[in-house]
Amino acid sequence: MAINTKVSQTLSHLNANLVAEIMANSVTKEISQNTEILKVGQYVKVIPIVISGLIKVFTRVEEKELLLYYIRPQESCIMSFAASLKNEPSSVFATTEEDTTALLLPVDKVENWTKQFPDINTLFFQQYNLRYSELLDTIHHILFDKMDKRLYDYLREKISLTNRNPLTISHRQIANELGTAREVISRVMKKLEHEGKVRQLKNGIELLMR
Repeated sequence: MAINTKVSQTLSHLNANLVAEIMANSVTKEISQNTEILKVGQYVKVIPIVISGLIKVFTRVEEKELLLYYIRPQESCIMSFAASLKNEPSSVFATTEEDTTALLLPVDKVENWTKQFPDINTLFFQQYNLRYSELLDTIHHILFDKMDKRLYDYLREKISLTNRNPLTISHRQIANELGTAREVISRVMKKLEHEGKVRQLKNGIELLMR
C-alpha cells in the first residue's frame, strides 16, 4: 500500500481542513530499526504519528531502563506532545523497535492547530487516556507481580506487537526494558523454560504457551 494512502487512512477521522494542513506541513519519514529519535533533555521539534512499525518509549536511570509504552500504528507520543506545548525538554527516550514509517508534525504548527481545530485535541487526549492506563499497568506490574509473570506478559505483548515468534532478543535487552538485572532474567527464564512456557534458542526466545 502506498505511503500516502496509509497516511490518509491514519488521518481519516480528522477534519478535512486539518488533514490538508497536516499533509501540507508535515514530513513522512522512514526510520530504520533501533534508531534513537528522542533522548532526555532534547527539545521536541516534531511529534510523530506512526504509520507503520513500532516505537518504544522508555526512561533510564543510571544504566537501567524501564519500558513505559509502545507507539503503534495510528498512535502518537503524548509525552512529546506535552513537552512541546510547554517548550520543555523531553523526560523520556524513544527508539524505533523495528523499521518504522512516521508522519512528523512540526511543533510550531501543532500549537496553532490546537487552537484552530478541536479534532487534534481529541486525538491527543485519546492518546493521553491510553498512555495513562498503560503507565498504571506498568506500575501495577512492578509493585504487585512476581518477575516470572512480568517476564511472561512482556514476551506475550512483544510477540503480539511484532507478530514474531521466536523473538530475536537477548536477556540483557529484556533486563533493560524491565528495569532489572540480566542475571535475574536468566534465572527466571530458566524457570519459565522448566514450566514449558518458553524455549530458549541460540539467538532468541520462543513462547510456547500463549
